[in-house]
Amino acid sequence: MQRLYHLLDEYDLHAGDASKAAEQAIWDTFGVNCAALTLDMSGFSRMTRRFGIVHYLALVRRMQKTTAPLVAAWRGEVVKYEADNLFAIFASAEDAVRCALAIQASFAASNAITSEDRDIHVSIGIAWGRILVVPGRDFFGDAVNVACKLGEDLAQADHTLIDDGLRQHLPPQLAGVALEPAEFSVSGLALHAWYVTAT
Repeated sequence: MQRLYHLLDEYDLHAGDASKAAEQAIWDTFGVNCAALTLDMSGFSRMTRRFGIVHYLALVRRMQKTTAPLVAAWRGEVVKYEADNLFAIFASAEDAVRCALAIQASFAASNAITSEDRDIHVSIGIAWGRILVVPGRDFFGDAVNVACKLGEDLAQADHTLIDDGLRQHLPPQLAGVALEPAEFSVSGLALHAWYVTAT
């Protein structure tokens, strides 16, 4: 992270060619073309008010223990957990989608045998693009922002949304996967997305 901070300071201090050189160094060092995945747990305010913060934190911890091995199984990398969110990256668009479906299926299975107050419901957003990644610390870029919008603001509980950029990196046909187009307007911008479900 210190390397990124140093290069950002260099960029901020200079203009012209020096600034461009610092920007290029940032992209050369941290730039990655990948799928950015954002997961958000549903019902924080409602459940915390009803059952207390300890109860919800226990659910957050179970979400982390459930998702970490699934991300690894689909060749992804957890960038960070923050509050009740998971942030991860995948080199393969298909792996990102398969992982999202595996996560949704895992929670659906556990919810079938737990009481309602211990159910976990999540919304997931995935977007594709060139982003800046500080491994194990943080990531930045338009695809990250889009994934957050999809996963936190637009997708409902138990739903997964992907952006059109990720759709273009998927095979024309995905066995066991259905894609349904959706149109959204976010912060004044039109966003073409796709609902992803298992068939």
